[in-house]
Amino acid sequence: MENYFNYFTEIEEHFQRRRGSLLLLSTLDWALIEIWREAGVPLEAVLRGIDAAFEKHEARKTHARVRRVNGLAYCTQEIMTAVEEMKEASVGTAPASGSNMAAPGFEAERIAAHLETCAAELQAASLTGVARETAEEMSQRLCGLAIGARTEQPDVEELERTLTVLEEKLFATLLATTPEADLTAVREQSARELAPYRRRMQVVQIRQIEQQFLHKRLLEKFRLPRMSLFYMSQS
Repeated sequence: MENYFNYFTEIEEHFQRRRGSLLLLSTLDWALIEIWREAGVPLEAVLRGIDAAFEKHEARKTHARVRRVNGLAYCTQEIMTAVEEMKEASVGTAPASGSNMAAPGFEAERIAAHLETCAAELQAASLTGVARETAEEMSQRLCGLAIGARTEQPDVEELERTLTVLEEKLFATLLATTPEADLTAVREQSARELAPYRRRMQVVQIRQIEQQFLHKRLLEKFRLPRMSLFYMSQS
């Protein structure tokens, strides 16, 4: 298993190196990376796909004037091809035994501090009505999990599943309580950013990205935390 915390930064830095500039990734790019991570796409496959996409792009530039690659969505098809090639190459190989998530980086105190930070941010969020009640309930739940983490080293995978359920509940509440005009504006922005890449992506991928984009914008709007352990501070 590739390093849990480095997945996003490795992809970002590799993309920037291949592009030859420190172009900041967009909300769309981050949503796409998150989809790959949640789908279990190996980091190596993503990096290989980025390389393949840029190599094809460079080949095209020798024959015509071609615009620069401005987003990770351009690399999607090559990344999926790399995934399939890795699957084919692994046929007949023995699976690794006992590959549990590495303990370094998941110390009980660090996990507890992350949970408490999320709880505080939920309490401070500018929410009202049902959304405020949901945030307060989740804040109390996270404080309880933090106490439990300090009492006994938590099962990281089980805790991550719990946090995923809490995030899904939070997103459902935000979608139900945010004015339709605001949701429409975010969806229109997502559509504009996706427009140049739609031909290179499958319908399922587009829908996943649109959903991730919407979730990320809602969290930013209300200053809400990501509860997943991936977002735990490493300082």
